[in-house]
Order: sequence, then structure tokens, then C-alpha cells
Amino acid sequence: MIRRTRRPLPRALPRALTAGLLAAGLLTATGCGAEVEPSAKNPSDSVTVSNCGRKVTYPRPERPVAYDVSGAEKMFSLGLADRMRGYVMNELGDPSIKGSPWRKDYAEVERLGTDRITREIVVDAKADWVLAGWNSGFSEERGITPALLKKVGIASYLHTETCWDYGDKSVDVTPMEALYTDLGNLGRIFGVEQRADKLVTGLKARVAALRKTWADKGGPAKVFVYDSGTDQPFTAGRHAAPDDIITAAGGANVFHPLDKGWTTVGWEPVVKARPEVIVIIDYADRPAKEKIDYLTSLPSLKSVPAVQNNRFFVLSYGDAVSGPRNITGAEKLGRYLRSVGR
Repeated sequence: MIRRTRRPLPRALPRALTAGLLAAGLLTATGCGAEVEPSAKNPSDSVTVSNCGRKVTYPRPERPVAYDVSGAEKMFSLGLADRMRGYVMNELGDPSIKGSPWRKDYAEVERLGTDRITREIVVDAKADWVLAGWNSGFSEERGITPALLKKVGIASYLHTETCWDYGDKSVDVTPMEALYTDLGNLGRIFGVEQRADKLVTGLKARVAALRKTWADKGGPAKVFVYDSGTDQPFTAGRHAAPDDIITAAGGANVFHPLDKGWTTVGWEPVVKARPEVIVIIDYADRPAKEKIDYLTSLPSLKSVPAVQNNRFFVLSYGDAVSGPRNITGAEKLGRYLRSVGR
């Protein structure tokens, strides 16, 4: 999960927009449990889906904006690039663009920002619909939430993977089920249901085929996900996509018991878990080799089987965040596990 960036101070909002926001009460804090549903422009051309436990009615989006690899590639995989107003992506994710099967779509759709998505970006783009995750795009702290956007006529859809931490927190599904839910909902919202059904069916078939390659003996390989961090490692709990990527590959995330998404832990629990394989999340901030060199230099990890046996698997950020490439990541990790007898 990309999170360490130097963010430029936001530019002042245009005077007219500021006045409008003040009049609407938009510049005051609101609770994340506010209703998400926008007013339909044309009731006959609208669709209702369940998003984070709420029934939300959307008119057909005409100027949608997606945030990060998760949002962009869910849209691209459904053939929706030509309908998009644009996407926003932190520049640390640029290597994921280079390795994406949708490189052409990234090149043809306007990139509206190279840092975090902001309210100002989507308002300036005249967006009418935004796809992002809770606390991975939408944020109370940064002033861009579904409730705030609704007040200026912009609808929102939250990645189901992040619903466990949003609103009444009633939606708690595995990351891969969340992916399938999103693809199905996006198919309905944009009127490409058959395309979405075919995509989801294909992804599920690939996961089923991968399961058939699991080792017969020894149980699942214990796997630790290392994103970043020195004093405390930043890793994946059960709500983050790598948890299901590891499971599909035939392994077990050592921090699956954590009721978190991406989160920090201590080094002592890592040592105690004795992972057999360490998955390194790779993006532009710090080369994977540097991360591996750091881990192998830590005296406290010398007893960890993954370090002793030099079992490190590099997973692209684009494969590691919620999106159709999760299955590709699982297939790659599965092949690696088989190659080391696991």
C-alpha cells in the first residue's frame, strides 16, 4: 500500500467554488456514515446496487474518475476506458503501469494527478462519479468523502474491499469476493453486465485451476508480506488483497488473524510466526532488492526460515492491490511456491 509521499500543499479552491461549498456546508466535517446515494439525473437510465451495505441508485456515469491501480484497472478490464474522464495515481505506482496488460488504456485516458486524489481534482475535472476506497482515496482527514462529494452533485462508489472500515462496517467479505462484487456492480452501473459476468467467471476459473496445483502434504506455506517499514513492518492483514492472493496460491498469510487491511506490526511477531516465504511488495519508492537486503541484515530475522533459505518473492504493487491482476499475482506466487516444494 503506497503511503509515504511528500504531498504538495493543496492549491486554494477557486473563489466561486469556495463560496458554493461554504453555502452547502461542505467545508465542515461530516460523519462517514452519511448516505452515498446521488440524485438520479434520469430515473429511466439509472441502476441500484448495494455498496458497503447501502442501496445506492446511480444515473449512468458520464464523466467517471477512478483512483489508483485498483480503480483504473477495474474500469479498464471491463472495457470502459473510453468512457472515463480520467484517473489519478500516485507516481510511486508508475512501474505498475509499465507492467499492466492495460498499458494502452493508461496512455489514452487522461491522468488527472500524480499524488492522492483530492476533492479539487474531481471538481475541476467536472467528474460526476468517483471510484476509490475508504482511507485509500476517500478520507475524512483530507476532505474527500462520498458525503462531501454528494453535496456538489458527484456520486461515489467505494471498493468493497474497504467496506469493513466504512460506515456501519456491516460488510465483511474476503478481498477476492470483494473484487468479484465490484466487477459485477460496475458492470451493472455502466451497462456491461455480460462483460462483467464473463470476466468474473474467467477469474474464478483461474483460481479453481490454481487450487489444483497445491501441494498435497505439509499444509499451506507460511507467508509474510513486507511492504515497507524499518522500526515496524507495514504488512497485510485479512482485509488486504494479498491475504487472498496468498491463500489462492496455496499459502497462509501469517497475519491473517489481524482484523485489518494494510497495517503495521512489530518484528517480534514476525520472528515468532516463522514465515517460510516473504512476499516483497515492489513499487517505485524503494527497489525490491533494497528491501530484501534490509531484511537479511536484521539480526532478529536470522532465525526466520524465509531468510535462512533466501525465499523472497517479489510481487508488483499492481498485482497486490484490489483488482483483476490479483489472480495473476496468485498464479505467479503459486508457481514460486511449487518451485520451492510448497
